[in-house]
Amino acid sequence: MDDTLAIFHATPMSTAFDYARYDRIRPIRWTGNTLELLDQRQLPFLTDRVVCHSSDEVARAIRTLTVRGAPAIGIAAAWGVVLAGDAVEAGNGAEALVSLQPALHRLNAARPTAVNLAWALNRMQRVLVDAGNDWRLRLRDEAQRIADEDLASNRRMGTLGAALLGPGSGVLTHCNTGSLATGGFGTALGVIRAGVAQGCITSVFASETRPWLQGARLTVWELQQDGIDATLIADSAAAHLMKTGAVQWIIVGADRICANGDTANKIGTYGLAIAARHHGVGFMVVAPSSTIDMATPTGGDIEIEQRDPEELLEIRNVRITADGIRAWNPVFDVTPAELIDVIVTERGMVERPSRDAIARLWE
Repeated sequence: MDDTLAIFHATPMSTAFDYARYDRIRPIRWTGNTLELLDQRQLPFLTDRVVCHSSDEVARAIRTLTVRGAPAIGIAAAWGVVLAGDAVEAGNGAEALVSLQPALHRLNAARPTAVNLAWALNRMQRVLVDAGNDWRLRLRDEAQRIADEDLASNRRMGTLGAALLGPGSGVLTHCNTGSLATGGFGTALGVIRAGVAQGCITSVFASETRPWLQGARLTVWELQQDGIDATLIADSAAAHLMKTGAVQWIIVGADRICANGDTANKIGTYGLAIAARHHGVGFMVVAPSSTIDMATPTGGDIEIEQRDPEELLEIRNVRITADGIRAWNPVFDVTPAELIDVIVTERGMVERPSRDAIARLWE
């Protein structure tokens, strides 16, 4: 890579492949008056949907990981605002904005690390500022627009990211970044889908992603639905896998990208980046531009969500440790920008991310 090149906007290669073949799952479904969410806690053995009738039920679904993945959380929250609007009386958008503040606060507090949540809620609020008596319709239109834009962005990112992969590439992904985590196609998994479709990826590995096992329960199942062969590995096997030469790229998503390029993602990502740098493996972060948070200077400024320690002490309500054992359960870690080779967004790609390069992409 040319050391003078910090940012570039690529022209997508031909996308002759059939998107529908590689993108069969939709976790979020708006029915017109309720929000149906595929319960990701039950996968892969049950494909139940949770029906949300209120914004508080949407907030609960986000908090309990019924729906998860930064883009999907934002989309669900947008529809949560629509449901909140159906429950208040207001003559115009400004009045509605005042009445909706408690619901907006509860939605925003459901998952503090994923910046897409606050981004989507801010978009919904901006719609109300100058809305007249049609404010409910405008909220619905904006929520649908957020969902549609996410799908289009994911498809573009898939094409851009796949263009960086050499023929015969092996890739490793962490957590779940596919259709289950987005409006469709996926971020990091979208790059993998596009790479498989274009024939440049020959092997796909997925880490189990403790403690919620999103890789084991969701990613390999989702790829199986699309006919993509994937191999599951233990989280602790990743460095050894890189040492064997089976992997040329680590491809992950992001819940927040700071102004300097530091990136928060599922716990375990930081360790993968360190191992990748040691073994000469490329490290790619794939996320929509809505994940970039210019108001957060560095990764040290990110609030890292801590979840219930019981999630480490049991699996599906079955205790796996002795009584009295303590656990520490951060959900995310922060990968420093200097360990990231490229960040792929729908706006373009940034090599060797830095504060200046992120600012130029943002502008």
